[in-house]
Amino acid sequence: MQAILRTTTTEMEVTSIRLEKSLKEKLKELSGNQGYQALIRDILWNYVQQKSGDYRPQFCQTDIRAVIEATATKDESCVLTGKLIQENAQMFLGLTIHGDLVPLSVDSVP
Repeated sequence: MQAILRTTTTEMEVTSIRLEKSLKEKLKELSGNQGYQALIRDILWNYVQQKSGDYRPQFCQTDIRAVIEATATKDESCVLTGKLIQENAQMFLGLTIHGDLVPLSVDSVP
């Protein structure tokens, strides 16, 4: 994933957002020492990167729990090697430790 240039909070614009109390409490629990506002910014940046096409997840072999044989229905990029997987080519879908299915080239897994 591309590095997100961080801005000091004094350089940020103040924005008001209304959240359900239970959501705010869950965010506080999940954020730990980071703080829930920083967590919200991270979540929003990740969303923007994914929707803009800038998101390039970084995985290693130990992040993959299982693989499933598949055929690419469009061009994909292997998350382990970056290698192009062409449409209609054999590939794998890797189940990550986070529960995501990610594209893998056939020569990227043992």
